[in-house]
Amino acid sequence: MKHALQLLHPLTVRFHEVDSYQIVWHGHYVGYFEEGREAFGRHYGLDYHRLEAEGYLGPIIEVSLDYRKSLRYGDQILVETTFVETSAPKLIFTYRLLRADTRELVCKGRTVQVLLDKEYRALQYAPPPFLMAWKQRWTPASS
Repeated sequence: MKHALQLLHPLTVRFHEVDSYQIVWHGHYVGYFEEGREAFGRHYGLDYHRLEAEGYLGPIIEVSLDYRKSLRYGDQILVETTFVETSAPKLIFTYRLLRADTRELVCKGRTVQVLLDKEYRALQYAPPPFLMAWKQRWTPASS
């Protein structure tokens, strides 16, 4: 059985994220995903600095969100970021935003990043060697 590689990252909803309806503006949820993805990258050694140092870029090419509940100023949430295994030269993550106290699902979603070289050319067939080594270290069941 595969073990999902994931990280829980706590956040507090800030005042500037609330709209005129006194709920979090919908666009900030993508920002919460990014904060979770960055925390995941720092924790597991797969952050943007590492990509760049290895000679690659990882722009987002797809975002999906499924809103379930509203968030308000001061809410404590957890961003659950999960790495999704793929043989393609991409980074795929799923997300769940949970209320910190009840673990109630607030929003779920997914992002896809394509790997490009420094000349902005997409890798065509396989992940680069550094990513294969990273996967071997952190997701040995997928190798």
